[in-house]
Amino acid sequence: MLRSIAAVLIVILIALIQPACAAEKTGSSGMSPAEALSALQEIVPEVKVIEVRTTPVEGLFEVVIDSKDKKGILYLDSTRKYLISGSIVHIATKKNLTQERFSEINKVDVSEIPLSDALVMGDRGASKKVIVFTDPDCPYCAKLHQELKKVLDERKDIAFYIKLYPLPMHKDAYGKSKTIVCEKSLALLDDAFAKKPLPPAKCETAVLDDNLKLAEKLGIRGTPAIIMPNGTIFPGYKDAPSLIEAVDKAS
Repeated sequence: MLRSIAAVLIVILIALIQPACAAEKTGSSGMSPAEALSALQEIVPEVKVIEVRTTPVEGLFEVVIDSKDKKGILYLDSTRKYLISGSIVHIATKKNLTQERFSEINKVDVSEIPLSDALVMGDRGASKKVIVFTDPDCPYCAKLHQELKKVLDERKDIAFYIKLYPLPMHKDAYGKSKTIVCEKSLALLDDAFAKKPLPPAKCETAVLDDNLKLAEKLGIRGTPAIIMPNGTIFPGYKDAPSLIEAVDKAS
């Protein structure tokens, strides 16, 4: 029974976690990393505890962990008898506090992301550069794309750098992405999101394969993925006001 619980938790961890380094410092939360580690090792033997913090929920502690060079968040109660894996959502604001913290503790070095092959929405001279990994056959990418346009209508100091990242599950996405990259055309990307047919690619390019390798290195496993100027990654869709708030916070 214990082994089956451990297996389930490891699967959950892999789904939630990203690369990070470990540390062993006693925090001011009321629960030390060593105490949290003692409880977690009963179920996940190879886990490392990086940080322990209080949460808005009384008696519940956030535990930042490292498991197999992947970083994630779990929760322990004050008695260290109960382990919780999931999200804390603030009902009034509808904010996923766990996702926000997850984005904070998992950042990438934006200098490692080449932008010369990216499609640019907005002014290249904009002071706030946001990188978006997108797939022409991803419905949420299409939805996000319209929100990017709304942001640009409101803010001229923000520019979006679009990296084409065709998911293997979308059989036509690679070919469409190749056509878009070859033409360096935002209009063709708009056509793809509008479900219009695209012509065959007119060039050979390594850009897409490079993007796929880069996404794997960065820990990006789906689309859309939004990388803020400070390297914070937000997976999934955001509306225009949320995007603006996130960019300003990251800047």
